Amino acid sequence: MGNGMKTNNQWASKLGFIMATAGAAIGLGNLWKFPYLMGRNGGGAFLAVYLLFICILGVPVMMVEMSLGRKTRHDPVQAYGDIHPHARIVGVFGVAAAFLILSYYSVIGGWILKYIVNYATTLAAPADFSEFISRPVEPVFWHFLFLGVTTLICYCGISGIERASKAMMPLLFVLLIVVIVRSVTLPGAVEGLKFVFIPHASAFTLSAVNAALGQVFYSLSLCMGITITYGSYLSEKENIPKSCLSVAGLDTLIALMAGIAIFPAVFSFGLEPGQGPGLIFGTLPKVFSAIKGGPFFALVFFALVLFAAVTSAIALLEVTISFAVDTLRWSRKKATVILGLLCFLAGVPSALSFGTLGQVTILNYSVFDFVGMITDNILLPFGGITMCYYIGWKWNPEYLVDEVERDGIPFKLKKVWIFFIRFLTPILVGVVTVTGFYSIYTIVRG
Repeated sequence: MGNGMKTNNQWASKLGFIMATAGAAIGLGNLWKFPYLMGRNGGGAFLAVYLLFICILGVPVMMVEMSLGRKTRHDPVQAYGDIHPHARIVGVFGVAAAFLILSYYSVIGGWILKYIVNYATTLAAPADFSEFISRPVEPVFWHFLFLGVTTLICYCGISGIERASKAMMPLLFVLLIVVIVRSVTLPGAVEGLKFVFIPHASAFTLSAVNAALGQVFYSLSLCMGITITYGSYLSEKENIPKSCLSVAGLDTLIALMAGIAIFPAVFSFGLEPGQGPGLIFGTLPKVFSAIKGGPFFALVFFALVLFAAVTSAIALLEVTISFAVDTLRWSRKKATVILGLLCFLAGVPSALSFGTLGQVTILNYSVFDFVGMITDNILLPFGGITMCYYIGWKWNPEYLVDEVERDGIPFKLKKVWIFFIRFLTPILVGVVTVTGFYSIYTIVRG
């Protein structure tokens, strides 16, 4: 299969591919969303369920997407179109999700840039996070700047993505260790470590299980078309199961390290671990302001969050670029510039939803939250369910087994893998979908 468009558009090295794919997965989902979900859902209890779902849901779905991308050498829409004429809708879900996620993801990336500049120039965080994001112009400017950096890297092509990822990912790891060392040496830090590693039975609720399920999709960038797109640039010599385990392992390690970096500091200062999205923008700056060398460690922390955000944003934009090049037959440079601009414009309402558009709601959601709801509760789960239907039942999964075994190494778990894709994965995704719609229903009812 394939139209030959991407045969020369491949990763230069296995390390570059692993770093880029891990960078796509390791983002704000790990350093922003995972810690606050863990804080809200009982720490170790949430972690235990999350690790289980990584194994039985995350890795199997990632293998499907990576092998499909390499087999077809196409963007997500064309890749699914190759296996069944009606399956293109699965790719459409993925491309649409990637575009919408990037539109509000870039807004958060802009907040991070603002914090870095503030710490670098004034040695302090913005005086009031809520006041900053409610301003009429500044959040839009930082959103534009973050997306501009992302677009510039993608404009340089696969080599630009690979170079950026190979530089940023090791730096992210080193900076995270620096913050961890400082956090765990604070007085009372051991309580934070207990919170992360010791499950609390009382916190083991259905909502915690559902949050862990949804976070696996978000954290590993599943059903966004990213793994298909990056897989389409993958050499036939690479071992897909090992590559997926490497990416999932790195992603989980960074999420866990983020918890170790954040919660000992939070507990040391007697702050609330279940604060939600404001954890890194509202709570942590208070910690940094109270410790020796605080501005330095704050700068280091927000720099590593920025690296994580940029590598994920690159992957989200690359999905839409791949679609425009492959399906719409645009040139890469034209696609990059136009889609970067469109994504910026689509994100402006989200950037203004805490101030200028603060009174505007859609089904009782703010604009920012509405876009997140559309992606997290509709596009991603529906993409997962339709993927399992077409791959598992309308097509023959054995074709993907052949692709997995292309390197000459037998895939011993192929029967288990096919069982997961046909039965277990759609059931788990169905749970996410139903509970997601129930939460929408309760919010809409007010």
